[in-house]
Amino acid sequence: MDIPSFYTGKVFNAYEFLGAHLSPNGTVFRTYAPNASKVSLIGEFSCWKELPMNNIADGKFYELNLPEATEGMRYKYRIYDSKGNFTDHCDPYGFGMELRPGTCSVIRSISRYHFSDTEWLSRRTDCRDKPVNIYEVHLGSWRKKSDEETDWFSYSEIADMLISHVLEYGYNFIELMPLGEHPCDESWGYQSTGFFAPTSRYGTAEQLMEFVDKCHQNNIGVIMDFVPVHFAVDHYALAEYDGSHLYEYPSNDIGYNEWGSRNFMHSRGEVRSFLQSAADYWLSIYHFDGLRMDAVRNLIYWNGDEKRGVNSTAIQFIKEMNAGLKERHPSAIISAEDSSSYPDVTAAVPDGGLGFDYKWDMGWMHDTLEYFRTSPIYRSRDYHKLTFSMHYFYNERFILPFSHDEVVHGKASITQKMNGQYEDKFPQARALYMYMIAHPGKKLSFMGNEIAQLREWDEKREQDWDLLKYPLHDSFSNYIKTLNRIYLKYTALHNDYDSNDFLWEDCSSANRCVYAMRRKSTDGDILAVLNFSDWFQNGYSLKICGGYDVTLLLDSDNELYGGTTPDGKTVCSVNNGEITMDLPPFSGIMLLLRKRDAD
Repeated sequence: MDIPSFYTGKVFNAYEFLGAHLSPNGTVFRTYAPNASKVSLIGEFSCWKELPMNNIADGKFYELNLPEATEGMRYKYRIYDSKGNFTDHCDPYGFGMELRPGTCSVIRSISRYHFSDTEWLSRRTDCRDKPVNIYEVHLGSWRKKSDEETDWFSYSEIADMLISHVLEYGYNFIELMPLGEHPCDESWGYQSTGFFAPTSRYGTAEQLMEFVDKCHQNNIGVIMDFVPVHFAVDHYALAEYDGSHLYEYPSNDIGYNEWGSRNFMHSRGEVRSFLQSAADYWLSIYHFDGLRMDAVRNLIYWNGDEKRGVNSTAIQFIKEMNAGLKERHPSAIISAEDSSSYPDVTAAVPDGGLGFDYKWDMGWMHDTLEYFRTSPIYRSRDYHKLTFSMHYFYNERFILPFSHDEVVHGKASITQKMNGQYEDKFPQARALYMYMIAHPGKKLSFMGNEIAQLREWDEKREQDWDLLKYPLHDSFSNYIKTLNRIYLKYTALHNDYDSNDFLWEDCSSANRCVYAMRRKSTDGDILAVLNFSDWFQNGYSLKICGGYDVTLLLDSDNELYGGTTPDGKTVCSVNNGEITMDLPPFSGIMLLLRKRDAD
């Protein structure tokens, strides 16, 4: 590691130098503690007796080579502040940690596993013109071995089950909620104490590598949620690491955030090198296909508050980190969870942007779900909540998210949000997801959405898979499978970011609450017609200029999916370029339009 570059925030591989590294001669431990008066190593290898570490480099780093330290042993750094008081800390660059409530780092190998994904990596892209259908997962509550809260499957054990599920339902990416070690299950990984240590809840570093490798061998990309804004307050971790505010702000006014955690001080080069190296670590060592950066708004503005102004040093950090990651991993996907309207989030850094590949469209998500919560009698009034997104859509490259944040803390699950009684929720949810697939933008849906889960997500319980024994839920799940396969198959649904590839065929039928969206491609266009009213609309028609062959791809009201329309019944007719259809309440149809060859 280049020490001057570490101080100026230019390093992306600090983990190759710092941390605990296995070697033929034992383990080499190194830590950065510039304001410590001394540092000792304690661990199982010394019966927890202190082993003084040696000053190296410019005196701000400490090192010890220990032949008797082997894989799987626990350790900590005992760090003495300037007054001689000490605190035992886990390793900021440690590659493993013990299961909570234990707080020790664990010596782990990160070089022993041999991946078999060379072919996958050679053809991987950032999918600008390809389908991205993300299944967001919290590994600890997707499935459990038993009803016990902590009876988790390991990374290795869950891999085949999750891969099979994802393939069956037509997703092509898995996004994992943060896997860095964290002390509290309820934080879901967002309050981290181990930025280089995959949580021991689900096993070891090698097992996580095996999980990613298996996904790649099944043509599934894997994205990980990454938290570059803040860290847990626990004294054994990064907080006041060397007796000073090494990673965090010294002022409480900006040092803490709305989640009660400590904010990283991004103006410090050492902090930038730490975070950039952590991001690179997951992409390089674990072969993740991308990172979703959490709470980017809180990087752009001081504590996420636009009134407090732009945090220029944090913005510069974002730009330099994203540019560096894309230089090293050009085919990886770097996306922003950003609720602000700050411009050019997905513009390239040389063009003045922040350098993300994609940004979550939080406005689309909020407007869409608010619309479907509303009683149908008010939807004519709110009609343009569903057209507004296309006024700003081409400002950024958006992902459309129905994420974990929308199914917890009293918000209700996606299907439960639908207006009306139990039976009314399913046709609306089917129409909602057709609207999502037809709308430009990459897709993300949280686990459980695909089976119309009605209970809010709880990290202590697995998903309610027993729902599939009920016809409405089973039919809904089959509908999602069909819809997702249509999305993966047709290129018109992948051309998201060229305004010439999208057309509103009807966005002025407010009284009818009907919308018609057209996605264009040389392989054929996709037309989605959606009735979000609660009344049957006979004879709705659209004039399609030019000669087209029209094929029905999907009818959300088909009885196969829990609807009322008999399978095989003709639901639309074509005459002289005019498509006429009958639209049941809360329904949508998706059509393929192929240009006829000229005579």
